[in-house]
Amino acid sequence: MGRFAGFGFSVLAAWGLLGAGCSHIPQGSLSPQPGIIRIKGSDTMRILALRWAEEYMRTHDGILIYVEGGGTLAGIEALIKGETDLGCASRSLDAGEIKRLWERRGTLGFKFLCAKDALSIYINAANPIRDLSLEQVASILTGRFRDWSEVGGHSGKIAVYIREPNSGTRAFLREHVMGGIPYAPDAVTVAGTEALARRVAEDPRGISFGGIAYGPQVVHCRIDGVAPSRESVRDGSYPIARYLHLYASTEPEGAARDFIDWVLGEEGQRVVAETGYIPLWAAPGGREAEHGRE
Repeated sequence: MGRFAGFGFSVLAAWGLLGAGCSHIPQGSLSPQPGIIRIKGSDTMRILALRWAEEYMRTHDGILIYVEGGGTLAGIEALIKGETDLGCASRSLDAGEIKRLWERRGTLGFKFLCAKDALSIYINAANPIRDLSLEQVASILTGRFRDWSEVGGHSGKIAVYIREPNSGTRAFLREHVMGGIPYAPDAVTVAGTEALARRVAEDPRGISFGGIAYGPQVVHCRIDGVAPSRESVRDGSYPIARYLHLYASTEPEGAARDFIDWVLGEEGQRVVAETGYIPLWAAPGGREAEHGRE
């Protein structure tokens, strides 16, 4: 898919600049400031949010965008507390979070579908396995299967690597693939999707999961015979596809509103494609029916 195409020094430099800026953001409830947008949340969306920020600031004078990760839960908590303008999330808010948002902010929040993603299963390149069923994935992640020979591979203990509890990806997979069953008790928790992919790349026994834009050094396993790709997400054949979201606690105005419009427009969706995720429309100018705010 050409992951990270054009993702070079300028983005890394922007990350350093934005990260440094985050350390100076005052904590507590925000007061809207013209020209400043604060974004926090999903680690899956971190590279995408950074690319959006870089491109938007390059073409919009007087705008400062601060991007901070920490996971989907961290972004949602910051949104509820009024500590960020926009929250990045790789899952939808649950009922308890919506209730707390209402109690704290007096709204049910605003959700913007901003990209699509194939939640990819990462496997080490030395592992001969290239295809797993959804049931096999669930059995591995829950610890029911503990040896690669149980899914047609060479004999050897399976090493499961998972994200931290604040990860929206971790929660999404448990809900939609594992039937709510907990992860294997011996699964190793790793902070961040990039580090997760790196651990699998270093461990021939390893398996993990994350966004399709990460992990060029690992195998992105086929699921039920279908590879994670832009085409399989669009036609609905890949079974672990999902939306990526931007959340606001109140109706966005000013700079935040303009930024969201840009993200959902042609330029913002071009960045989605360049980063390795799937834009909301099938072709330039043709929006999909489900695109937009809920």
